[in-house]
Amino acid sequence: MAPISEHTYHRQVQFPETDASGIVHFTNFFKYVEEAEHAMWRAAGLSIAVMDAELSWPRVAASFEFKRPLQFEAEFDVHLKVAEKTRKTIRYSAVLRKGGEEIAAGSLTIICVRRRPGEPARAMDMPLDIADRFQVAD
Repeated sequence: MAPISEHTYHRQVQFPETDASGIVHFTNFFKYVEEAEHAMWRAAGLSIAVMDAELSWPRVAASFEFKRPLQFEAEFDVHLKVAEKTRKTIRYSAVLRKGGEEIAAGSLTIICVRRRPGEPARAMDMPLDIADRFQVAD
């Protein structure tokens, strides 16, 4: 399987994601990027959230710049790119678009950690079978 460098995820705004003014609450943008990330991992033949796994992928940085509001039932795309990859981390850049218009842009950085019962989580190099599935976008 060829490595993945970007992925587009299509979605529609659901009513509980909106606030009293009828627009998407800002916290949901982070959820949308996480949904797109999970879809990207599935497209790479992986799951980012394997229950009881020794590996975990906590978020170490996240940011967004909001440009336009999204409202209930709006359809939009989350375009996710691998912007940077180190031995331990992946940083994604994300752009949300509705009808081609940029709604928001941001980034998310995850780190590979080992979890063992009774021990603190420790950063580790990504296993090669995972690291080889992703490459930095051109």
